Amino acid sequence: MAGNDLGSLLGGILGGGRSGGAGGGSSVLGSLLGALTGGGGAGGAQAPGGAANNPLAGLLEMLTKSGLVDQAQSWVGTGQNQPVSADQIKEALPDGTLRKVAEQAGVTPDAAAAEIAQTLPTAVDKLTPNGSVPSGSLEDIIKAQQL
Repeated sequence: MAGNDLGSLLGGILGGGRSGGAGGGSSVLGSLLGALTGGGGAGGAQAPGGAANNPLAGLLEMLTKSGLVDQAQSWVGTGQNQPVSADQIKEALPDGTLRKVAEQAGVTPDAAAAEIAQTLPTAVDKLTPNGSVPSGSLEDIIKAQQL
């Protein structure tokens, strides 16, 4: 699935996406998740754990390994979501991934990191309503939420 398709699906989850930048936060987040599946031309920067079908699980693993354990767990869990900063997102993503995602979304890398930091907690929270990451493809997970 292309990043733009993911962006459209994520836009529904995020309430139509955020305004700001070409395509808003759902487009940036869609490009990131598309990149982590090995698609979207992001240099094959796949998330760990064979995330080709479920980049959400791989992204959460990547964030956890980057020291964002508490934040990632709060988004998946049923309590309040902890914030993450754009700088933390920049540190957590593989080299070149943020640049490629920004190019695809038509924004600067700093703007992409800010959009990801703003939208990722809400998206993960809504995609994991039972406090765990569902299995299956990301498209199936998004559609199953019926948002």
